[in-house]
Amino acid sequence: MKANIVIIPGDGIGPEVTEQAKKALNAVADTFNHTFLFKEALMGACAIDETGNPLPDETIKLCEESDAVLFGAIGDPKYDNDPTAKVRPEQGLLRLRKELGLFCNVRPVKAYDKLIKNSPLKEDRIQGTDISIYRELTGGIYFGTKELSEDGKVASDGCSYSVEEIERIAHLAFVAAQNRRKKLTLVDKANVLETSRLWRKVVTELSSQYPDVTLEYLFVDNAAMQLILNPKQFDVILTENLFGDIISDEASVIGGSIGLLASASVGKENALFEPIHGSFPQAKGKDIANPLASILSAAMLLEHLGLHDEAEAIDRAVQKSLELGITTEDINSEKSFSTSKVGDFIADYIQNQEDSDVNFQNIHMGQSTII
Repeated sequence: MKANIVIIPGDGIGPEVTEQAKKALNAVADTFNHTFLFKEALMGACAIDETGNPLPDETIKLCEESDAVLFGAIGDPKYDNDPTAKVRPEQGLLRLRKELGLFCNVRPVKAYDKLIKNSPLKEDRIQGTDISIYRELTGGIYFGTKELSEDGKVASDGCSYSVEEIERIAHLAFVAAQNRRKKLTLVDKANVLETSRLWRKVVTELSSQYPDVTLEYLFVDNAAMQLILNPKQFDVILTENLFGDIISDEASVIGGSIGLLASASVGKENALFEPIHGSFPQAKGKDIANPLASILSAAMLLEHLGLHDEAEAIDRAVQKSLELGITTEDINSEKSFSTSKVGDFIADYIQNQEDSDVNFQNIHMGQSTII
């Protein structure tokens, strides 16, 4: 296969982690005889600094013409700490989602056995957790009308959803549930919000098209509690934009490290893949950031392209890095490896799985070399 992939490194640790994901993709290309053509583009604080625009038109054009987009991270302290800033990095990502029609955000949450000890939750509660969160991404309160009174004392944010917006993501969530454990949980606030009542009505009607999927409902406050009490009860979670933002970040701590959580944002014609962690400016340039979420995002990108064996090769490499302890300091502070060394091991393992034990010894000596 020949695929055009746009890489948007972004801000903070974004360039470092996407570089490791690119290594993994190049290893896949070499091993499975594919050609991946990479083009880099600007978005975020770096784009503001260079062009004055958080999302230059050239970036939009490149993304529209690509087969997939791999994104790093967005945000910078000089904007995060200045609430008066009129132009902000996050505006670039919100606009890109709209421009590309990326209405569905998918966030897998999995408890890896080797990381359970790192989780703040008890082992018996989280072991076996495997959730896929489907969050609507281009509607709701984030994109509603925003108003501030002239005296600055009253503010409002509008929230609206249409039947079409709900149906298109609900169909994807039902199909995902069919291919998993056949359970879908709709998270809403239908006892209070009119938009949530519409969500519940539309999803209930659609459920008749998927008789093999069990549909359940939870109010968002109860869902947040249940994620801590018993996360294993969930299979696919479907929810709107704001609730999905909150629920997915809460779920991210279950597995023990936010550094392993990938995501996909898909539309009818375009798709973007990114780790859910932020730009972590404190670690910028120190070669200590965990690249596994970005690498797993690359695996989701391959799945999107229909390259399932190739995606599985990346998943196996990540699993092996955890088994051997080839991880960054956020996972193993006593014996950690650099961002680039972890990336090197992942690429080596994809190309030479049978030599992984030799690689492990080489990395301990400061080098990742196939012998």
